[in-house]
Amino acid sequence: MKTEHDAVLIEIHGHTGVITLNRPEALNALTHAMVLTVTAALAAWERDPAVRQVLVRGAGERGLCAGGDIRAIHADAKSGGTASLDFWRDEYRLNARIARYPKPYVALMDGIVMGGGVGISAHGSVRVVTERSRVAMPETGIGFVPDVGGTHLLSRAPGELGTHLALTGLAVGAADALLCGLADLFVPSDHLAELTHALACSPAEEVLAPYAGASVPGGELAAEREWIDRCYAADTVEEIHSRLLGNGLAAAREASSVLRTKSPTALKVTLAALRRARELGSLEEVLEQEYRVSAAALSTPDLVEGIRAQVIDKDRLPRWSPAALAQVRDAEVERFFAPPRDRAGALTFPRGGVSPG
Repeated sequence: MKTEHDAVLIEIHGHTGVITLNRPEALNALTHAMVLTVTAALAAWERDPAVRQVLVRGAGERGLCAGGDIRAIHADAKSGGTASLDFWRDEYRLNARIARYPKPYVALMDGIVMGGGVGISAHGSVRVVTERSRVAMPETGIGFVPDVGGTHLLSRAPGELGTHLALTGLAVGAADALLCGLADLFVPSDHLAELTHALACSPAEEVLAPYAGASVPGGELAAEREWIDRCYAADTVEEIHSRLLGNGLAAAREASSVLRTKSPTALKVTLAALRRARELGSLEEVLEQEYRVSAAALSTPDLVEGIRAQVIDKDRLPRWSPAALAQVRDAEVERFFAPPRDRAGALTFPRGGVSPG
């Protein structure tokens, strides 16, 4: 029987520290213990001159990581617990550590990479996608809001592409992940074993240099920039929805249909979070904002209901509360961004860097 200590494999291959997320039966979904294990390994390797670079990968053939363990989050939210807050605090600190890591951090974003999987990979210095990659921040579909630095990444995508991805939860392939700044290199999946072996004895920049500028199959968003930028530049979700419906293009109408299935509250809070993230100066500041938003979401009915409908019962029929965009008041959206009443309820980083540990 696998223990939580087996859920992440920590190894050193030559000069490379290798982290393997090892819960393939759960699409390598992250638990709190896994986050702490990865954090400890990165901290140790940062001080170890024998480890020159880090490689992160997922066990199995289906993907790097499908996100956090949302069944555990569902149970916590339903019971009124606070374990999720501790998980998110450590997870977001890990995201910041990855972004500031002083050694090359190579993430193999093969297969499904969603939510927390984006957090553990897309903040790295070398982000590799394959023809099997499906990258997404699908939180609005479970009554949640993009986190793990997702609003930081998506708010900085070209034009309004990030807004489109954040609100719809659309999963994109390699070409669109590169276009949106979520990845750096395309490597065919059948080259990954050879690449991993080569990293044990050679610097990442040498191993990956042959793949720079490689042609990438697929990609849809570049051709859709005109209507995406025009529709999603609106100030409200209601106006975005109206512009999509009035656009006349089938793709825009399809996006409007997708939005109708998402939590109205999550949509409005996500748009506000993205707009605010554009104005914040650093990833750490955005993570602090995301922590406040996540903490507020934990006490809302939509998070429990969304996970129930999508993951627990799988009836795909969430009953959102409120059920319509017009019923979500501005004051309710602002509640998600309110500062905590005491410092113990906050996530903070020292300005200019990541806290150690």
